[in-house]
Amino acid sequence: MPRKVKKIQRARRQPALAILSRKKTLYSTRRLLEAATARGFRTRVLDVLRCNLALELEGARLYHKGKEVSGLAVAVPRIGASVTSIGLSVVRHLEAMGVPLINSASAIARSRDKLAALQQLASAGVRIPRTVLARGGGDVRDLVAQVGGLPAILKLIQGTQGVGVMIAHSAAEVESILGTLWGLGQEILLQEFVAESRGRDIRALVVGDRVVGAMRREAPRGEFRSNLHRGGFGSAVQLAADYAEAAVRAAQVVGLDVAGVDLLESNDGPKVVELNSSPGFEGLERATGLDIAAEIVAFAARVAEGARRVMAL
Repeated sequence: MPRKVKKIQRARRQPALAILSRKKTLYSTRRLLEAATARGFRTRVLDVLRCNLALELEGARLYHKGKEVSGLAVAVPRIGASVTSIGLSVVRHLEAMGVPLINSASAIARSRDKLAALQQLASAGVRIPRTVLARGGGDVRDLVAQVGGLPAILKLIQGTQGVGVMIAHSAAEVESILGTLWGLGQEILLQEFVAESRGRDIRALVVGDRVVGAMRREAPRGEFRSNLHRGGFGSAVQLAADYAEAAVRAAQVVGLDVAGVDLLESNDGPKVVELNSSPGFEGLERATGLDIAAEIVAFAARVAEGARRVMAL
């Protein structure tokens, strides 16, 4: 048998891992591809904007750039905020096809809605900053009092990388910001300002039932948001047990297999402020020297193997 044919046959026997991502050149996507290849997966990147979702009597079919997608052992969604709607549709379609996923569509949707995620966390007893949904017509003084006074944080219900997050130092500022955003049809979260954590937070990367890496992020001078995309910088940190437990618990409550969990360091202990279902990890890998991509792919391999064994029964 020709060597080329043997090579093709061997490749076909390898399990296939798909990454839902707009570009294969994005850092986290590229690193996941490298780690998956090293682990023996065949890999492919599916751009959710190039997918056609077909439904018929025989079931769901997925086409990418005109070619049918089949035989996937597992898929890892990396869905940006700007393509949340179509991205979730593709994830649901893969679920309908029986493809195991690292983060379900329902968990991703919950994590993208800050209020829904915080509601779940609070109901489960996970410590969060005091938060109130600010809708048009409310008394600003009452809203501010409900989150513990000024200054206060205002957030769009949906937003990432620090976009749509503001700080107000007076009731007049709160009223002005709310009035502007209400006029644009936005619903706003008013949130407690944790003074002792000003300009810094902790990003913990949860995979499965453990934290695989964490860093403390600090904002540049004059900025209160610590996101690396806003000029912040990160340094490796060894989490105390209560912080690691809070991060894992938060991810589990929302239903995320892989999550970036942001925690504030308060005098009362860790407060979970946000979860990211498609966390970038370039900054974390650089700050810690850890192979985060390999951790995610190893988890995906376990999920794929578990699904294979169930199908074999």
